[in-house]
Amino acid sequence: MNAGTLWVVATPIGNLGDLSPRAQQVLRDASVIAAEDTRHSRPLLQHFGIATPLTALHEHNERAAVAAIIAKLRAGEDIALISDAGTPLISDPGFRLVRAAREAGIDVSPVPGACAAIAALSVAGLPSDRAVFEGFLSAKASARRERLRELANETRTLVIYESSHRIAECCADLRDAFGSGREARLLRELTKLHETCVGPTLGEIAARVESDAEQRLGECVLVIAGCGEEVDAKLAEGRRIYTLLRAELPPAQAAKLAAAISGAPRKALYEPGMVNRE
Repeated sequence: MNAGTLWVVATPIGNLGDLSPRAQQVLRDASVIAAEDTRHSRPLLQHFGIATPLTALHEHNERAAVAAIIAKLRAGEDIALISDAGTPLISDPGFRLVRAAREAGIDVSPVPGACAAIAALSVAGLPSDRAVFEGFLSAKASARRERLRELANETRTLVIYESSHRIAECCADLRDAFGSGREARLLRELTKLHETCVGPTLGEIAARVESDAEQRLGECVLVIAGCGEEVDAKLAEGRRIYTLLRAELPPAQAAKLAAAISGAPRKALYEPGMVNRE
């Protein structure tokens, strides 16, 4: 018996009209649909009259569920993989299943469609020829800030996902790490009724999110311009000077002097919070 196919199917990120006719047909024809949250996906399938059985595949059960799904595929069943919204595996579960299917010699085929990262990049008005997808940053403030310091010199456009309850803190950290003048966009609720785009700089985004509660609701994608050559040079010089000064001075004072000399953002030069410990 020939093995079945694992179909990786993109679903809408908001507008139900974005579920393609091909995606609908694949979901109807599959023996089973592996869904991140069956309760979330069932209304979508009911909207299109799709009665295919659902099984749960999420971050907490993926390792255990893979073997059973692979067995079904080996037995000749076609299975569709979907996430709560958008393209599976893009900051969503499914990697272990796809990898196991590939290792088992099972065909894995995409059914392309909506993806919040690509949708945001396509409408942000920032350079899109070279971009880096960072997904979700750490929920821990210290780890998030450390990662942003590592990304401050990235020359490619950055695409970041963030949850609504952390978006204000994330925007403030981005402003502090990259400088308030860095060009950026906050794309919120893409394809939905209350879709918004806030910009054009990290400083303005952070201020708007702080003052406008509506911008702290829904699904959020941040698109940030890469570090230009001039900014890159300032940061490199600022960090060089900071390293020299730090040998003799407290972090806050060393960063203040290094920023004044180099023109680099002060908070991008030292670990946030150290000023309170000095």
